[in-house]
Amino acid sequence: MTSATHRDAAEIGRTAQGPRPVPELGEQRSAADLSHVDTTLGNGLRVLAVRKANVPLVELRLRIPFAGADPLHAATAEVLAETLLTGTTRRDRIEIDTELALIGGELGTSVDPERLVLNANALASGLPTLLDVVADVLTSASYVDNEVARESARLVERLAVSRTQPRVIAREALLKHVYGEHPATREIPQAEDVAKVTPEAVRALHASAVLPRGSVLVLVGDIDPQGVLGEIEKALQDWKSDDSAKVLPPLPEITGGDVLLVPRAGAVQSQIRFIAQALPRTDPRYAALQLANLAYGGYFSSRLVENIREDKGYTYSAHSGFEFTGKTATVGVDADTANEVSAPAVLETQYELGRLGLVPPSEEEVESVRQYAIGSLLTSLASQAGLAGQLSALASSGLGAEWLAEHPARLAAVTVDEVAQVALEFFAPKRFTGVVVGDAESLAPKLAALGGFTVGEPAES
Repeated sequence: MTSATHRDAAEIGRTAQGPRPVPELGEQRSAADLSHVDTTLGNGLRVLAVRKANVPLVELRLRIPFAGADPLHAATAEVLAETLLTGTTRRDRIEIDTELALIGGELGTSVDPERLVLNANALASGLPTLLDVVADVLTSASYVDNEVARESARLVERLAVSRTQPRVIAREALLKHVYGEHPATREIPQAEDVAKVTPEAVRALHASAVLPRGSVLVLVGDIDPQGVLGEIEKALQDWKSDDSAKVLPPLPEITGGDVLLVPRAGAVQSQIRFIAQALPRTDPRYAALQLANLAYGGYFSSRLVENIREDKGYTYSAHSGFEFTGKTATVGVDADTANEVSAPAVLETQYELGRLGLVPPSEEEVESVRQYAIGSLLTSLASQAGLAGQLSALASSGLGAEWLAEHPARLAAVTVDEVAQVALEFFAPKRFTGVVVGDAESLAPKLAALGGFTVGEPAES
């Protein structure tokens, strides 16, 4: 009996005649025509209901603008999100969970400096019950003292662990570097602030900020979009206010500049984070910029990944991508590297930024990222949850189902020259700033040699 010989991927991919040919990319389908209703109710709530009947389920996303300038707002908002579903004047926590279980449903919350989000799903037949539970927590969440105390204690423990994580430290350092004291920087509250939050403060925040006017409700599933409006309006008839939900103030524009070295004594890894201003989805050039980003670092076959991961082995993961806040957009680059290769990784990351503009993506590169962009978009819309998530994300820009349906055509129409133009303009190294979090004793001399770096205050950990 002969023993099997292990072959690596390169050997498997070759024949006696040379490398195996890569199959031709298939023809991309256009986005499906989405039967939907997009309207605003009398209480100021925008409702976007979409029929997607591939399974007898429904996905719900409620996005409430939830900004606040008070120093304790982030902590109070986090406690509110943790305790919103712990009981109402009609139901306690167990009754909420039981009613959701009977309709195969789940309901969760999340919050950040920009928004409070309710995420839910259920059997389509259970939608009236789901809407009733959602309406109940929106209008009569009780925030009883012992529930607030219990969830606050758990939150303090989680925050203590979270703030030791290098990626969390790097994220906070980056936001403070580019936005200063803007409320957007308070993504994770301080544990000591959470300890100060009282049940009265949580109830007051709910009354003043959990508001329908300016919020967006997305429903996707086995529903009649037009017919479901009556159900929604009936369920939410008591959720009303003359005030509007609080929108995050516009972010300061990022103009580039020195990269900040944030000392983290004894760290064996560094976190590299670069950021620059980008284009919002509403800009006619966004599709071209999306393709340029993919070519740079937006997917596994990108230039950045090929350079610092595949070729040089500096990092396991490198990535670039967009972040949208309100009507503004940024493009960010991130990589985590071992200390000894952090400075070379920074050099190569900046080199690839410059090369994207000076040696723009070829026709073959553009076609590859175009197919990837269209294919990944259509894949993300294939499920009800994916479509609901996309529509909820678009809501902050005032966009909806039409934008999604038309975007594959926009991507298909982008020319190689248009990609080259936005690459040169928006990926120029001088437009970027950022942070490197790591051991300053070993990194500072090397980064100083590269130029464009300053040393900041040590990271809290």
